[in-house]
Amino acid sequence: MSATDGTPRSAPESESSTSKADRLAEFLRAEAADGETYFKAKFIADDVGLSPKEIGALIVRLRDSMEDVEIEKWSYTGATTWRVAPA
Repeated sequence: MSATDGTPRSAPESESSTSKADRLAEFLRAEAADGETYFKAKFIADDVGLSPKEIGALIVRLRDSMEDVEIEKWSYTGATTWRVAPA
């Protein structure tokens, strides 16, 4: 008995990481539009339709590429807290 279902898979993810990054970037822009805010990935995961782990990986990339939003690793207590503000 095999542990796999035999279904071929063309890609490991159903969505490209670019569209996931775009979705997270739009969420961060909307949050920053209201001014400075703080969040943990686990609390916004449902809002953006991503897992906290995906958010953590993407936000590190977005921190360097988004010019209109300032993203800063703020603190760590059980999970990373991120600060997001207009640039």
